[in-house]
Amino acid sequence: MTRIVIFGATSAIAQAAARQWAAAGGARFVLVGRNETALGDIAADLTARGAEDVIAKPADLAMLDGLSGLCAEAEEALGGIDIALIAHGILPDQAKVTASADNLLENLGVNALSPAALMVELGRIMKDRGHGSLVVISSVAGDRGRPSNWAYGGAKAMLSVMGEGMGLELDSAGVNVVIVKPGFVDTPMTADFPKGPLWASADQVAGAIVRAVGKRRNGVIYAPAWWRFVMLIVRFAPAFIVRRL
Repeated sequence: MTRIVIFGATSAIAQAAARQWAAAGGARFVLVGRNETALGDIAADLTARGAEDVIAKPADLAMLDGLSGLCAEAEEALGGIDIALIAHGILPDQAKVTASADNLLENLGVNALSPAALMVELGRIMKDRGHGSLVVISSVAGDRGRPSNWAYGGAKAMLSVMGEGMGLELDSAGVNVVIVKPGFVDTPMTADFPKGPLWASADQVAGAIVRAVGKRRNGVIYAPAWWRFVMLIVRFAPAFIVRRL
């Protein structure tokens, strides 16, 4: 039996990963997200695909003071946590963030502070239990600041650095931390973006997550893996080129 909690369970990548875990058999889930109706639909789908039990927990993950309680409730409901996936986030309007500190703080609250708080709480729970896989979805956007999305990238960079450090800290306690850096992913959040050859599906990214957890990987994975080489080029590209990206 694998006990899995997913924060931001209505995201396309989270749903795809949950479907793969459910199909493998023996999975129990706690699904956390804002949309109660969507959570119910996802729960029914996972049950049909082989999940042993699915608990839907509607919650606003932007409410920072309730996050520790959500983690405790998930652990109690499942009798422990084997896998935790943190998948929630928003894609902010860069122009609005630039124009208003309030908009910037909203972005940081959802994309950085909320996931970071969950990482700390879940890491503590897993350390106390002596096992677990903690997965956080970051982004290649956090590898280098660009004019078009530095607010989103800055939030994701925070999660990446935190996750790498936590992975090194918790490894000796039997806990592995996976920082997932997808590139362009075709999801409802990016529906208005023109698509090209660099785009991947949510199923592709989910497959990378499931494989990394199965192998007990610790550290950063790029999804798809070739994004590692793309971002190596971007990281060392001259500023005048990055300014145009």
